[in-house]
Amino acid sequence: MPTPPLDGPPSPWRQPEHDDLADLARTFFTKEVLPHTERLLAQGHPDREHYRRAGELGLLGLSVPEEYGGGGGGFTHEAVLLHEQAYTGESSLGLAVHSGIVTGYLVAYGSEEQKRRWLPGLCSGELVGAIAMTEPDGGSDLQAMRTRAVRDGDDYLVTGAKTFITNGGLADLIVMAVKTDPEQRASGISLLVCEVGGDPEGFRRGRLLSKIGLHGNDTAELFFDDFRVPAANLLGGAEGLGFIQMMQQLPQERLVIGVGAVAAMERAVGLTVAYAKERTAFGKPLMGHQNTRMVLAECATRTRVSRVFLDDCIVRHDSGDLDVATAAMAKSWLTEGQCEVIDRCLQIFGGYGYTTEYPIARMYADARVQKIYGGTNEIMKELIARVL
Repeated sequence: MPTPPLDGPPSPWRQPEHDDLADLARTFFTKEVLPHTERLLAQGHPDREHYRRAGELGLLGLSVPEEYGGGGGGFTHEAVLLHEQAYTGESSLGLAVHSGIVTGYLVAYGSEEQKRRWLPGLCSGELVGAIAMTEPDGGSDLQAMRTRAVRDGDDYLVTGAKTFITNGGLADLIVMAVKTDPEQRASGISLLVCEVGGDPEGFRRGRLLSKIGLHGNDTAELFFDDFRVPAANLLGGAEGLGFIQMMQQLPQERLVIGVGAVAAMERAVGLTVAYAKERTAFGKPLMGHQNTRMVLAECATRTRVSRVFLDDCIVRHDSGDLDVATAAMAKSWLTEGQCEVIDRCLQIFGGYGYTTEYPIARMYADARVQKIYGGTNEIMKELIARVL
């Protein structure tokens, strides 16, 4: 695994306990998951056993209170885990969604009964979590969703479809956005927790989507046809709160994406520096050529600045001060940087950079979706512009 090319000042939020967590996470990814990479890429989804093993090691639900089976930490601990996953190159496990997002919704909005019912299973890895917002006819325009939940006694009957759902192929528990009042836009949206383990009646998983990158992670279509969900599974205790809940949680989701972006940049520069020192052209190492040095200097600088910005956002979020616009800035600028840095690094590899034998090729393919999910970067710019 490459060493970061330039050792900058330590992150201001990082403590010795974070370093210990990083060591544990890195060991798990490199020794227990990465050896199975080729098989996971071929099968198109991670192994459930890897979720359970992560749970055994205490790597799931790091920010969930201990009384619900979690680690009792905060977002900084989740950030360490996700950084190590991206930096080691492991991309099959959907931990950003499972542990960085789904558990956050349950901790923030779940009733005591809901927390005790679902959080321990998510933290142990016995349950795999997903969040379902996007629909076939609409992406970032969440207010236009069509999936409906109609009250029927003590249940809701859910009808509709979701797509591009990370962890959708394995998920047992889905936090799903639905319209409980189809006549309204934002105020008609609610969040239901759907228990879909064993594929119950009225629920169907579609195909695992074939994607440009992230081949080892399951991304699925989900279909609901009068699927019964107990009314007790409504998050927040009342209908119509879903859009507000999503808006409150999306800054963290976007920061999660930013963590992966910076880790990928750091990995790309580290790999390329090592390659440029070993590979020769025209009688000397690539690093001996001025253009290579200039490109890597620019990439290292972009990466360092990105790390400083990300650290500032993490500190703000940890203290509850990360606003929507700044989170949007982080998501858009960091993912644009990820794609730019990886592209420029790949060019230094030449033809080898276009072969999947070299990690930089997979990093290039995996990076592209970062500018799309979590709200497209175009939408991020709209959010930023609103405060100008």
